Order: sequence, then C-alpha cells, then structure tokens
Amino acid sequence: MNNPKFIASFFKKFSKFINNLLEKNLNKLNVHNFKNLLINNKIFLSIVALIILILSYISFPNIHNKDEVALEIKKNLKNKLNLEFNFKEDLDYKFLPRPHFATSNSSINFKKDKITEIKKLKVYVSLKNLFSLKNIKLNHVILEEANFNLNKENYNFLFNLLDSNFNDFKFEILKSNVFYRSLENEVLFINNINNAKYYFDPKEIKNILDANNEIFNLPYSIKIFDDKIEKAIHSKINIESLRLKIDNQTSYTDTNYLGFSEINLINTKSLFDYQIKNDLFEFKFFEKLQNPEFSYTGKINFKPFYSNITGKTNKLNLAPLFSSNAIIKELLKTEILNNKNIDFNLIVAGNNIKEFDDFKNVLFKSKIQEGLVDIDQSKVTWKNNIDFEFLDSLIFVKEGKLVLDSNVEISINNSNELYMFLLTPKNFRKKISKVNIGFTYLFDEKNIKVKNIMIDEKILEKSKYTFDDILLKENKLQNKIYFKNLLNELIKNYAG
Repeated sequence: MNNPKFIASFFKKFSKFINNLLEKNLNKLNVHNFKNLLINNKIFLSIVALIILILSYISFPNIHNKDEVALEIKKNLKNKLNLEFNFKEDLDYKFLPRPHFATSNSSINFKKDKITEIKKLKVYVSLKNLFSLKNIKLNHVILEEANFNLNKENYNFLFNLLDSNFNDFKFEILKSNVFYRSLENEVLFINNINNAKYYFDPKEIKNILDANNEIFNLPYSIKIFDDKIEKAIHSKINIESLRLKIDNQTSYTDTNYLGFSEINLINTKSLFDYQIKNDLFEFKFFEKLQNPEFSYTGKINFKPFYSNITGKTNKLNLAPLFSSNAIIKELLKTEILNNKNIDFNLIVAGNNIKEFDDFKNVLFKSKIQEGLVDIDQSKVTWKNNIDFEFLDSLIFVKEGKLVLDSNVEISINNSNELYMFLLTPKNFRKKISKVNIGFTYLFDEKNIKVKNIMIDEKILEKSKYTFDDILLKENKLQNKIYFKNLLNELIKNYAG
C-alpha cells in the first residue's frame, strides 16, 4: 500500500504551487494576453487533471476502507462465478501493469464446504468506475498454486464454472492440482493443471474452457464448451505423446446423455458411441472401417457398480499395461479400484499380440473385485505349438508397486519343434509335455522372480537351475536371446 502521509504532503505542496501560479497569472491579466492565458491554462489544467488522475490511480486503497474493498470484491466474485471466496490476508493493491488486487492463502467454498485452497490470487479491475467502490468492475481473475479437493459429490465443479458470465470477464487457473478423493477422503488420483482459461468466444457465442493438464505423468490438452441452446457438450482432447486426438459431442436431456467420439490414434480412426441413462452406461467402440480391426461393446452400471465388456481385435495391444508410464498400470497403482462394491469383467479375444506376431489366438480375461485384478484362464498360443494358460493369477498393489503373482501352465504339443527353435543339442532333447512356472512380476522394475518350476508334474529342484530373477530388457531381440539361453539351461539341467 502507498504511504498516506507522503500523499497528503505531496498534495499540500502541489496545491501551494498551483495557487502561486494562478496568482501570478491573474496579476498580469489584461485584454491582450487573455487569449494566450486561456490556451496555456487549458494545457496546464489538462496536465493537472492527468496528475490528479494518476495520483488517485495509485492511491486507490487510501481513499477506501480495506474491509469494504474486500467485501465488494467478494460480492463481485459471487456474482461472476457463483463462488464464496474467503480472504485470510488483506488485499494488496497493485497499479502495474494494470490495477489489480493480490492476496495469499485464500480459499473457495462450494455448497458450504471448503474445496479449494489458493496460495496466490489476483483480481484485476477495470479502469472504468475505478474510484466508485459500489460500481467497481472485475475483468480478470487468476488463481495460482491452488489445490482443489473434489469427490463424488462435487466432481463436476470445474465443468460447472462454464455456466458463469464470461462476456467481459476471464478466469484463469495456473500451476494447480485437482485431488479426486473418495468419500472417505482418500486420494484416488491427481490431475495437474498447468494452465486453464475460462472465457467467452464471440465467434462461437459460447463460454469455453481451454486447459493444459497432466494426469498419470501424461500431459494432455482439453478444450470444452457447453451449448445451452442446442443442449450439447463439445470437447477436444489432445495427447501429443501418444499421438492421440479425441473429438467428442454429447447431447443431453435431464435424464439422458447420447454422444459419440471420433478418436484419431497415430494413423487409425475409430468411433465411440455411448448412451447414459439413469445409472447405466452403454457403449460401442469400433474402428472406422468396413472391416474394422477391433470392436468392443459394454455395459457399466454405476449404482451398484458392475460392468461387462467384451471385444475382439486383430492385434491385442498390451502396451497400456506393460510399457513404461503405461496409463492402465498407473491407474491401477492409484488403487482407485480398491472398492468392495466394484465388480468389473473384461473379455478380449485377439488374433495376435501387437509387436509379437508369434503369439496367436489370444484370450484375455480379467475380473476386478475388491481391488484385485484376476486374470485366470487368460490364454495364448505360441507358434501354433505351445499353449500358455494363466492360473491363480492376481494383479495387485504392494507397497506402492504393481505386482502380478501367477502360475502359468505351458502345454507343449510338439517338443521337437521347440528344441529346433532353441537349437538345443540332441542329447538333451527329452520329451516334455507340460511345464508349470510360479512367478512374481514387478511391473515398474520389469523383473520376473521365479518361485517354482514343475515339469511333467515333477517339481524341479532349485539346484537344477541357476536363475531366480529374470530382468527384462528394452530390446526385444535381446530378450529373445536371453530367454533362449535360460530355457536351454533349464532343459539341459532337467535332462542331465
């Protein structure tokens, strides 16, 4: 704030200067110089008026009570955003680069609950009516380093802000976090907001939210607006790192939502049709071709929560679960699905595994109950000769790490073909029909810990093989050579 004593002293000296100047000019007043005096005084008075305006501009807080200013700002924010702002500290008036008020450690109440804590808040005011507190006008508000705590009751808080009046007003959120919590206040996942802008687009004649966010270490941008006249929500999502773009449109009534999304992923286009009625969500997801590479259908009921999703695809992509920063892996690690009321079933059939063409006839079955992912009876065939089936298999989170604990049963239809592929010496080519391997896989470390090995229903002693830990490499060829060597070692020790 400016110093009131300094301003009062300045005005006193300035007033004395003006009086002396006027007295000097009036003493010289006559018919001949009257015209010149008027011209000079017009310039002079304009300068005086400008100086007074500037001094008033920078001394705004000294001519108004701080509490009255804060109260009027709160009223304006309530009218613009329908939100209750609370200021823990005084509003600090700044006149550069344009007049605004700043404060620290403020908060927002929504439906009587405090849902937002704000480290930095800036409220910009219009020059028009700047000196009339009752008519003061806000034109721009910035929240910086804010934490939003949302849950099932208020999850659509940020979307509902689009109902505000942004005709001559902008609202921004910078460097902030959105914590989505359970009703028990546990953090389910965090959405980081790098920057988000709410504004009115005169061309579209609509309020728009334009944001750059990050979730599960995955940066993405979103642009969304709600057309109240047509009763349709439009949104565009762009995830550059995945080369993924989603263009969505949803029509709605009071009880029913009907929509479709066009999804562009790298060089493929697909469609996602869906309907939400009461608590039931139904969808179809398929590639935009006459002979689609994949298609999925599903039903999800929210109260109580259960789902059944089935699909078929030419190439099953396991990258969202097993790659670095895989989105499904990160989602499971948040333990968002650790709820006794969740019942989730997924069955996907595939001709091949993407990037692993030797694996065919894939059947991936998963069931989620009480936070555990059961993948029992998932199957795959290698080179039409060896069948793999997962038994007693669970994916779960332990000490913050995602773990697969499983027993895989390997049925060998023709062991000679396996030996030929492994280039196993002929004197070690003992007939093998079935192998069972118990193991634990750590997703982040890409590490397989072997627990036990059984060949044709006989447990292989630990002394028969030297490996307990298998560390997967990024290079597929290296992994192929690595596994060949391990299998040959196992076969030699078993036969020897």
